[in-house]
This record gives sequence, C-alpha cells and structure tokens, in this order.
Amino acid sequence: MPVLTRLIPSPLTVDISRGALDDLAGLLADQRISGSGCLAIAISGGSGQALRERLAPDLPDADWYPVADGTLDSAVKLADDIKGKQRYDAVVGLGGGKIIDVAKYAAARVGLPMVAVATNLAHDGLCSPVATLDNDNGRGSYGVPTPIAVVIDLDVIREAPDRFVRSGIGDAVSNISCVADWELAHEVHGDPIDGLAAAMARQAGEAVLRHPGTIRDDSFLKVLAEGLVLTGISMTVAGDSRPASGACHEISHAFDLLFPKRSAPHGEQVAIGATFAMHLRGAHEEAALFADVLRRHELPVLPGDIGFTVDEFVQAVEYAPQTRPGRFTILEHLDLSADQIRDAYADYVKTTISS
Repeated sequence: MPVLTRLIPSPLTVDISRGALDDLAGLLADQRISGSGCLAIAISGGSGQALRERLAPDLPDADWYPVADGTLDSAVKLADDIKGKQRYDAVVGLGGGKIIDVAKYAAARVGLPMVAVATNLAHDGLCSPVATLDNDNGRGSYGVPTPIAVVIDLDVIREAPDRFVRSGIGDAVSNISCVADWELAHEVHGDPIDGLAAAMARQAGEAVLRHPGTIRDDSFLKVLAEGLVLTGISMTVAGDSRPASGACHEISHAFDLLFPKRSAPHGEQVAIGATFAMHLRGAHEEAALFADVLRRHELPVLPGDIGFTVDEFVQAVEYAPQTRPGRFTILEHLDLSADQIRDAYADYVKTTISS
C-alpha cells in the first residue's frame, strides 16, 4: 500500500545562532542559493545600513538597495529597480519586518528566491508566505513564496531595541489564542482545520510562553526566533494566516485602522488582544497566565499600558470583526454589544490584576 505524504514548502536553510552573519556569502554558496554572490540586497536606513558596511567587503558582487518604507509603492519600486539590473541569484531582505516584507513582494514580482536576514524579532512575518504592506487604502496582505533561507544572528538581535524583541514575544504567545479561534470555527461552522499547522503554531506559542528565560538569555532568544519561524511555516502549511491570526489580530487591526497615528507595535496590541480573547472564551486561568508572562517580559496587559482609554478599547473590540470579513473567532461567536464588551473588560481587569 503506498505511503501518502505531502510536500511542505519551507526554507532550505534556517540559521539561528550567534555570529550567523559572519559568513553569509559562504552559507548561501554552500546551500547553492548563490554561488556567484550576485545578490540584490534590500536594506533599511538604520540597522541595514550599518550592516552593509560590515558585510559589503565579503559581498563584492552584491548590489544594495535602500528601502524608504514598508509600502506597496516601495516594494514595486524595488522590483522595478532589480529588473533593470543584472541577473541576480536571489533577493536578500536585510532588516526588520518592513524591509523583509518589501523584499518578499519584490522577489515574488521578479521571480527570484528571497533570503530573510532579520535584525529584530518584532513579529512572525520573517518566514511567513505573506507580505504586509501599506497602501492607499491602509494596509494589505499579499501572498508570496516562503523565503528560501532565514538567517538570524543573535548578536545582531541583541543590538535591536528591547521593545522590538518584546513585541515578538506578544506575537508568538498570541498563537495559542489564534488556534483556539480556529478550533472554535471548526466546531461551530465546520471550517476546515489543518492539524499540523495548528500544532506547529500552538507549540511555538507554548514554548515561548513557558520558557523561564528573558530577552537577555541566548536560550530564550533562540526559542523565540524558532517560534516565529515555525509560525511562518505553519501559515504556509495551512495555506493562509489562520494559525496565527484570530480575534487578537482583529483587535490589533482595529487599533491600526481607528487610531493610525497612535497604534502601538503589532506584537503589543495582539498580546493584549490574545489575553482578552482568552478571557472572553472563559479560559480565565490561561488568561491570567498570559498576563503574568506578559508582565514578566514588560509587555502591556491593559489598553492603558499602550495609551488607549477603556472607551477606545471597547470601540476597537466592537469594530474588530469588520477587519477580517468571513473570519470566525470568539468575537463573532459572542457578538457582544459595546455595553457587554465593557462589562467583560471590567471582569478581565479583575482577573488580570489578581493574577
């Protein structure tokens, strides 16, 4: 009887270690991604520019492309610039999430493999099959191939602002709530659920949630980086963002849309959203654990921690389902009025403060 298997698109190589960038050219050559060293490298004006000075001597045949911002226009411009030059082996995104997403989109547009070199761990987009870019209508998500390689130098990560790393913790932990929403959609509406994708995303979140270390520990940073990579792969397995996008992300999107000039980092907003969503589904012990871990890592638990009033939080939660039409989460299931959200929030505060 034949053994049935499925092929899962995933990076050819994932290097998460101290000094991982010391021989980027050698790693890409060894993996037959780029033997010639002809690379189009997209960089930011901050961490990317600083690393250019360090890496350029070892990459003499690479061309460097500064990227102004994380917009669709910048991604299209990068693709057009790349098409007008020599034949490259790959596109490298060197920087934070915005640069990596721009590089992902540009690489897809010109038909080249993409290498993600992350300089911070702010969210799970570094290995996902999605490029999130700002456009004229706000922000859009665009399907792209999974990066062919992911390189995360822990020495470089340590140089990033602490807030960026903590944001990644919030995004990783939120997986647990996202998978719970996915399972709810399966139970109530019969939405298909991919057990492998759900397991990968949930275990990535659990590993970060239950690790005793801090962002000062290499062991914790490695678990966090691995968790974010696995989350990205889980979305590839599922074929969409469902393993890592639930009510918590709807709430975050609502903050972004309703208060675009005041929204906090993505991971901070989804951390609050995930903890509140766990409370809404009656998982009060889990919500209390979330709150304890978030506080230990100096992440926000209440909207006031990121500068929003209770009324604004209620407004965001009420508006949240409109951000992802067709997605079923605990918010759509309960369909709470503004007054009911306010009452649930009051109970949430009591639970998290007493935890």
